[in-house]
Amino acid sequence: MTKVQEERQIYIEDNQLISQLFGKLDENIKIIEKELGVEVVLRDGNIVIKGDRLSAKLGERLIEKLAEIIRSQKKLTKQELRYTIQLILEGKEEKVKDLLNDIVCITASGKSIKPKTLGQKRYVDSIKNNDIVFGIGPAGTGKTYLAMAMAVNAFKNKEVNRIILTRPAVEAGESLGFLPGDLQEKVDPYLKPIYDALFDILGAETYLKLMEKNLIEVAPLAYMRGRTLDSAYVILDEAQNTTNEQMKMFLTRLGFGSKAIITGDITQIDLSKGRTSGLVTVSKILSNVEGIEFVYLSKYDIVRHPLVQKIIEAYEKHEKHIKIEK
Repeated sequence: MTKVQEERQIYIEDNQLISQLFGKLDENIKIIEKELGVEVVLRDGNIVIKGDRLSAKLGERLIEKLAEIIRSQKKLTKQELRYTIQLILEGKEEKVKDLLNDIVCITASGKSIKPKTLGQKRYVDSIKNNDIVFGIGPAGTGKTYLAMAMAVNAFKNKEVNRIILTRPAVEAGESLGFLPGDLQEKVDPYLKPIYDALFDILGAETYLKLMEKNLIEVAPLAYMRGRTLDSAYVILDEAQNTTNEQMKMFLTRLGFGSKAIITGDITQIDLSKGRTSGLVTVSKILSNVEGIEFVYLSKYDIVRHPLVQKIIEAYEKHEKHIKIEK
């Protein structure tokens, strides 16, 4: 049976908004048409959505929400477009407003850092409400970057006196043993993503000043042993590469007035064969402890190139296929 075709119109007076909405060479509209099965045209100042009754209705809702995003932040990214389409298809368009209003902090360049997906918002809310939070999910979901933005915000608000960022250096043994320098110099390449994110959030001058005063410390996990971390915002990155002993050691460093965020991807464990990831174990041990929250992010929370999500989906299918064959 042929579906009833319908037209819906939205009048938008702001030409700049329409330009952002359509995108360069109408690339945004092409994505909308492909995903919703509609035709979108500009006619006499009206945006016209053509399609079957349901598709045209969804298209109208989508255009209204995208206009809301552009009015709020003066631009529209491809990731925001695709994620809003997903929310519309799931009937969750009212959640778009939640994402627009939740700014974590402002970078030195004036850019607003905020959750871009519902999973990221859940993660940020958990950090606000708990002293220990585990952010577990694939690469590109903003686990570390958002944690660092929250840490910088807490530091600026004088909620903590310092920020400590750490990660295990899995390759700091035999593979790097021949390199000159002490442990810090050997593991610095593994800490570079943390340095880069700090530089981006704080700006060069503030970053260097706080590092010189030791108010921000970036160090390998081995340096945490024997310390008590009071009034600090502590982030353990790449936690899937901790052993059970290292994870226990880290968690028991937490002192008064401190907060710990532990991030990792349990699908990318680099520990030597036969060693169990401390992140995998701790999720079984502490999952029901009050004050500790586990937030699991998924491929839908990825905010990198759209192909990253497709790559992860392809690997998931491949791994399921291998399990079935076994």
